[in-house]
Amino acid sequence: MTGTYLQMAGALVFVIILIVAAGYVLKRKQNRFGLMSIVGYQPFGNRKGVAALKIGNDILILGLTPNDMRLLKVYRDDELDLKEPGSFRDRLAKFRRIGGVEN
Repeated sequence: MTGTYLQMAGALVFVIILIVAAGYVLKRKQNRFGLMSIVGYQPFGNRKGVAALKIGNDILILGLTPNDMRLLKVYRDDELDLKEPGSFRDRLAKFRRIGGVEN
């Protein structure tokens, strides 16, 4: 009786591991070969905002509302500087320099 429960629990753990592994592989594959990626999103209220999508070498700026989606501007990839933000320490040092506060 106990052997049957252990066998069933082992099979359940195996199936859960397979599901997690499949999700991980699909997510990595989607990010690598996906047609578009979200560069950023700025909400402006309840279900309203502006999104930046990268499609190929173009970056599309879209205005989003619950009933509509409008193209606001198209940029080429080389027109914008999309660097990753630095660490918190780097941003704090930049803020202090801009604000005139010295260490």
